[in-house]
Amino acid sequence: MPLSDWTHEAIRKIEADFNRSADTHLIPLDLPGYPDIHFYFKDESSHPTGSLKHRLARSLFLYALCNGWLHEGSMVVEASSGSTAISEAYFARLLGLPFVAVIPAGTSCAKIEAIEFYGGRCHLVANPAEIYTESHRIAQEAGGHFMDQFTYAERATDWRANNNIAESIFKQMAEEEYPVPAWLVSSGGTGGTIATLGRYVAYSRHKTRVLCADPENSVFFDYFRSCLDGKPQPELGLTVGSRIEGIGRPRVERSFIPSCIDAMLKVPDALSFAAMRYLSARFGRRVGGSTGTNFVGVLYLAQQMRAAGQGGAIVGLLCDSGERYGNTYYDDAWYAAQGIAIEAADALVTRAVNGEAVLTPQAVAGLQAAGAGLAAGG
Repeated sequence: MPLSDWTHEAIRKIEADFNRSADTHLIPLDLPGYPDIHFYFKDESSHPTGSLKHRLARSLFLYALCNGWLHEGSMVVEASSGSTAISEAYFARLLGLPFVAVIPAGTSCAKIEAIEFYGGRCHLVANPAEIYTESHRIAQEAGGHFMDQFTYAERATDWRANNNIAESIFKQMAEEEYPVPAWLVSSGGTGGTIATLGRYVAYSRHKTRVLCADPENSVFFDYFRSCLDGKPQPELGLTVGSRIEGIGRPRVERSFIPSCIDAMLKVPDALSFAAMRYLSARFGRRVGGSTGTNFVGVLYLAQQMRAAGQGGAIVGLLCDSGERYGNTYYDDAWYAAQGIAIEAADALVTRAVNGEAVLTPQAVAGLQAAGAGLAAGG
């Protein structure tokens, strides 16, 4: 079926919006304990909607439009912990479409306000595991379209080129001392970014490896490990959601592709928040919790490289701004309510930054919740 005039115009609007946007920055970071290793963070907070998910939302809208799933007046529905919903609300407004975000009830107020700023409506769900069924129901009753980022993230993104995040990183690294990074580090939300990084590296025949850092309340690490053991467990599930908004999932999502990943790390939430606070102090502005999770992965790899006498570059992702978490991650009272030992975690990150090989399962045992741990796979 040929695309309608409205669909052609919708695609044009999204492409015009893309052409008005500059690329995101690659920020260097010097760490005193690792003189032979160069560190960089890809700053995705500078997108128009303030996070890495802006890339995903653009890809999802183009994918839906070109598949004929979106039409003039279609209600767009998404299951999201916040950032994807903000970005999709932006594109829905651009196209004049109504948008409903189905989000966990614990999502930060700042994210809810951002969704509503772009004209979206928030439907809060007490149990994070129910966001999928609720999204299907709302879309079906309204005759709309459920974007389903957790299914389509890995296939909607053009991983070969089109200035995806991986291609952008390698272009920006071209004049650095180590133009081909030893490692790329990202956490997993949908799994789409990790798949894009891994596929682009393979397609470009780089020797770069990809590490996925996973927070406490998530099944991705355990699923990855089960795949390594030759006994995949796609049925894994949790009854609680991740405290690190935007990453970690209570079930194995279809966009999470273990074979695109070289190694995984299970990161205690306390360490993620400590690493987040350290980076915020170094960059002079707040970053989100998922960036802290990524930084723990970066530090772990730096320890391994230094122990092996290796130099090189490691690139992590700065996923979003910390300004969205002023009432949670940047509030001492929130940590007390959650029972998170921030002082011990801060001290451990400081020691790791200064070059001590402290990121071991034994050292972080006192920081972890049930089932959490610090261990690499792959």
